[in-house]
Amino acid sequence: MTAQHSKTSVAAISIFASGGMAAAKFAVGIAIGSLALISEALHSSVDLVATIITWAVVRVSDKPADDEHHYGHGKLESISALGVTALLYVLAGGILVEAYSRLREGTPPPTISAVPFVVLVIDIVVNLWRARALHRAARATRSQALAADALHFASDVMGSFAVIAGLILAALGYWWGDAAAAAAVAVMIALLGLRMAGSTVQTLVDRAPEGAQDKATDAIRGVPGVLDVERLRVRMVGATYFIDAIAKVPRTYPIDRVEDIKRKAQAAVAGAFDDADLTFTAVPVARDNETVRDRIMVIARNSGLAIHHITVHDLGAKLIVSIDLEVDAEMQLDAAHDVANTLERNIQEEFGEDVEVDVHIEPLEPELPFGVDAAPERVRIIAAALTEYAAAGGEIHDIHNVRVRNTDAGEIVNFHCRAIPSMSVIKVHEHVDAIERALRRAFPSVKRVISHAEPPRA
Repeated sequence: MTAQHSKTSVAAISIFASGGMAAAKFAVGIAIGSLALISEALHSSVDLVATIITWAVVRVSDKPADDEHHYGHGKLESISALGVTALLYVLAGGILVEAYSRLREGTPPPTISAVPFVVLVIDIVVNLWRARALHRAARATRSQALAADALHFASDVMGSFAVIAGLILAALGYWWGDAAAAAAVAVMIALLGLRMAGSTVQTLVDRAPEGAQDKATDAIRGVPGVLDVERLRVRMVGATYFIDAIAKVPRTYPIDRVEDIKRKAQAAVAGAFDDADLTFTAVPVARDNETVRDRIMVIARNSGLAIHHITVHDLGAKLIVSIDLEVDAEMQLDAAHDVANTLERNIQEEFGEDVEVDVHIEPLEPELPFGVDAAPERVRIIAAALTEYAAAGGEIHDIHNVRVRNTDAGEIVNFHCRAIPSMSVIKVHEHVDAIERALRRAFPSVKRVISHAEPPRA
């Protein structure tokens, strides 16, 4: 059974129970002349009206958001609960006025028989069942309207006990017992209305649910890549937690990684709350452990520039930066120079005017044209040459997985090789680079060589 069907079914059953018990208490109250019983019947009548409203509202409140209600229709439940509260206060006021009038005028006590007690005992049993069923449904669906209805019926039980006490007092000869019981019912109704009004108004003014902010903050902070939560706001609309979060993420992260953080934050919040809608705003910030290269890469990426081979020297009083900047090979020199100057100025704004920046302009590596695998004999020749050059150096060995492709731009060679695990990356690069240079010298048709060094097999 869906949550929506559960809510409407419980509310519909409650309507018939409310109507039947209200009619029974009102008829018996009129027959014996009991203000307390009539008051309780009127209270049940208000509950009947409230239940009908609840049944109608919960059929609408679970509808999804639309073009006119971007946060859904959940607050209809709060509005209906506020309307029921107003009815309760009107009823309580009327009962108190009538009770005071009877106490002042000394109205004769009601006629006592077993009938009102039987009706009240049945009413207590029915209300206890309804309150329990509604409370379970309200807790399962977090429905404010059903919770208010459950509270009504729980209060009806107390009201019925008060009426029984008043009838017993009247039977013992205390003429004022019935009117006093009616006044007690009115006070209970007023207290119930006060409790309902407090929680309903808090929801309507978007008060954050208790503990929800800390719970959501902890969930988002636990997502890898989130440095901190700068601001987080929570409000309830029906059963849904709407959460707006501004979180700090490293500015060095690419967009796709930030999007992945957003998805994980949504999943974390969904795990903390049964029904949550997260609006996640990522604010890129600099981390304390950012290197100079990291900061320069951020500057270039923000300008949409392709750079590589960043060299940084710290002379103590001055920072020296050298960069290779790739631009369109067909770009005119004056335009390329303007791009390089802009990059230099941006770096100086980041590190200070004293930084010395040199930008080497080179053509952007074009998309390589479509190619085909070279003939096996050509691959064997290239592989043999690579093995020979590796043996001459002595540090690189086991040339394998050699691939040669023919393209309009020339031959593209890919190969794997092995080196001792303890060798530093820079040493490996130097030795592999020497092999690549030797291959291009021996085979001028080779346009590019891509190597992959790895440690020996275990």
